[in-house]
Amino acid sequence: MLEILYRDEHIIAINKPSGLLVHKSFYAGEADTYAIQELKKQIGQKVYPVHRLDRKTSGVLLFTLDKDTLRIMSDQFASREVEKKYLAILRGWTKEEETIDYDLVNENEVKQNAVTYYRRLQTSEIDLPFLKHQTSRYSLVEAIPETGRFHQLRKHFKHILHPILGCRKHGCNKQNKLWLQTFEISKMTLHAHQLIFNHPVSNERITVNATIDEEFKKVGDILKFDLSAYS
Repeated sequence: MLEILYRDEHIIAINKPSGLLVHKSFYAGEADTYAIQELKKQIGQKVYPVHRLDRKTSGVLLFTLDKDTLRIMSDQFASREVEKKYLAILRGWTKEEETIDYDLVNENEVKQNAVTYYRRLQTSEIDLPFLKHQTSRYSLVEAIPETGRFHQLRKHFKHILHPILGCRKHGCNKQNKLWLQTFEISKMTLHAHQLIFNHPVSNERITVNATIDEEFKKVGDILKFDLSAYS
C-alpha cells in the first residue's frame, strides 16, 4: 500500500518509495509496477501525475484526480510557483550554501538553463579509508531546484564535485562500491521531503511532508546525522 500524505476531491499526494517508477518511460526502462497503476488500484479511481521523481528518488509525489485540475497544477509547476525541497547526502563537505547555475542537456540533446539552491544542514567524518584519505567526509543538505530538469540535482551535485551518495549514473562509483562492500548499502540518498503549493481550487497554501525511509535512516545512523526532523 502506498502511503497517502494528502487527499481531497481534487488532488492526492503520496510518499513514493525508492525504486518505484512513476509511469512507463523510454528512458527509465520497464518495470512490473508503476506508481500510477498502484495508486489507481488503491483508491479506485484514475489519477494524473503532475510531476515526476526519478525511480530511485523517494518522497512527495503529487497527482490530480481530474484533467482540469491537472492543467492548473501543471501551470503552477511550469511558472515555478511550486517549492520543492529535497534531502541529500553528498560526498565531501560542501559550502554552507550555494546557488548552482549550470545549464544541462536534456534527453533530446537540448541545452536548458538549470538552477539549484542548497544549504548544508550537517557534516560527518567517519573512519572509512577512501583512496589516499584515511577518513571519508559527507554533508547532509537541503536542496531546492528552481528549475525542473531531468536528473537536475544529481547532475548539479556531480558538477560541483559533491555527488549524491549511492547515485550510479551521476555519482562516484568507487564510493558507492565502498559503501556496498562495507555496509551492504546501495541506497541513493535523495529524498523529496517537502512540496509547497497553492491549492488549485481554494488557493490555500498547502505544505506536504514525506518522511525518509529506513534505508535513508540507516545511512544517517552510520554518519551520525540527526534525521529526527525528517523521520
